Order: sequence, then structure tokens, then C-alpha cells
Amino acid sequence: MGSQRCDGCGSKVRIAGGIGDFWTFSSESSGGIDLELADGTDHFLCFDCVERLPDDHDVTSADVAALAESDER
Repeated sequence: MGSQRCDGCGSKVRIAGGIGDFWTFSSESSGGIDLELADGTDHFLCFDCVERLPDDHDVTSADVAALAESDER
């Protein structure tokens, strides 16, 4: 089982697949996804943060940074 930190909230997220799951036969799904945003940047976000992204415009890295700022409040 692998994991990666969410670029939005900073939480550790499970990544399914890979050699670790081969040996354990784990059937759990991933907890996040890599996204290529409108400004050409790539970010890994947990599904909770993906749900918090705006849907009224093309998402950029500024929107991902805003997720982290809202978590600090």
C-alpha cells in the first residue's frame, strides 16, 4: 500500500495498486486522484478536496492553494 499527501489539505491518502497490493491482495480503492489543472499544473487531491473545488470556472493552482488556506482557519 502506498500513500501520498493531498496538495489541498495535507492529509495522507492511500494509493491503490502497486507492488504492495500485489502481495497483500488488498482490494481497497484509492483515496485521491492526480489532476492536471487549467493552468497546466498537476496536483494530487483527496476526494474530499476534489469535491470542494469550484465548479463555476476552470480550476487552477490558486484554487488548490485556497483549499489549504480554508483548512488553516
